[in-house]
Amino acid sequence: MSTNDYVKFITQTFVKHFDQPVAERREQRSIRKDQRPSLLFQWFGVIPYAFIMMFKKKKV
Repeated sequence: MSTNDYVKFITQTFVKHFDQPVAERREQRSIRKDQRPSLLFQWFGVIPYAFIMMFKKKKV
């Protein structure tokens, strides 16, 4: 990919982004944020959830 192609791609992406209304951009951002796994799961996997479930079972 040449430099000219890269600049063209970045420019198109930038213009496409700023042509959208602000409300639509915020909604897309919130949808992406909701689809993201929690940081605890993202960093440590399933192990923290296993501990949480184990402690909840002991309390009940």
